[in-house]
Amino acid sequence: MRLRWPRLYNEPSMNRLITVLFVTASLSAATGCGYHAVGAATHLTPDVRTLSVPVFATRTETFHTETVMTDAVIREFAARTRLRVSPDTESDADAVLHGTILKETVSPLTYNASTQESSSFLLTLVVSVTLNAKDGRVLYENKNYVFRQQFQSTTDLPTFLQENPAALERLSRDFAHALVADVLEGF
Repeated sequence: MRLRWPRLYNEPSMNRLITVLFVTASLSAATGCGYHAVGAATHLTPDVRTLSVPVFATRTETFHTETVMTDAVIREFAARTRLRVSPDTESDADAVLHGTILKETVSPLTYNASTQESSSFLLTLVVSVTLNAKDGRVLYENKNYVFRQQFQSTTDLPTFLQENPAALERLSRDFAHALVADVLEGF
């Protein structure tokens, strides 16, 4: 007497299923899914080792915004890359990042009916950025970065603390983080 194992599956259909799964997995691996490692799609060429970030130009009448923005960008590039970052305009850098603050507005957000004054404001900056290689090629450009930051105001003079410089600091950090991510990650 011959002992037979019970069939748990239909052999031809199971073999077909395994073949289809194998072909699908192979095609997916060969074509890729569009994802890439961080830094793999960078706008910076491999020969860029030094970066110059001169003080941003401004087309606004607001004082000190350009230096806060420039400092934040320099700090972010220094923290997230191995580039030697310099604020010099005359340096012999491999790439130069030029920024221009196109617009800066402060708009009231909330109104306090009892004091008849605005109690919170919205700081909005529009910035244009261009990254050029030493030979003049444009490596990266975005002419319309828009960033916003809310801040509170107080009418109590003994405890008055001007909040818009702190809002500008927060906004400049957010802007620098987004700019460096865009340059490095290529999105």
